[in-house]
Amino acid sequence: QVQLVESGGGLVQAGGSLRLSCAASGRTFSSYAMGWFRQAPGKEREFVTAITWSTGYTYYADSVKGRFTISRDNGKRTVYLQMNSLKPEDTAVYYCACAAKEGGLVYRVGYDYWGQGTQVTVSS
Repeated sequence: QVQLVESGGGLVQAGGSLRLSCAASGRTFSSYAMGWFRQAPGKEREFVTAITWSTGYTYYADSVKGRFTISRDNGKRTVYLQMNSLKPEDTAVYYCACAAKEGGLVYRVGYDYWGQGTQVTVSS
């Protein structure tokens, strides 16, 4: 079992920045790939970014490439999402998730555990 707790969400103006954190507890954090997804009202949960455990390779959705950065600190059992140049369309509940396998990290079904989510609201 892995427990994930997100924090750092809030209200920000367009063009601003936020950093989300996801703290993990339970089984060996460093052996899991980590990802962030988001879900806006009335929409499906969508992939944002992921980072592998083996090489630290990162994946990004086209909509956030160049603006968002994922990183992880295995010693602190935490993964971060730095979000810059935020847009109103980034408004959503952001979820972190972890995966024991590194295949299919852009898909929801590729993940084994999920956090409860943190709200990000970007005003225009």
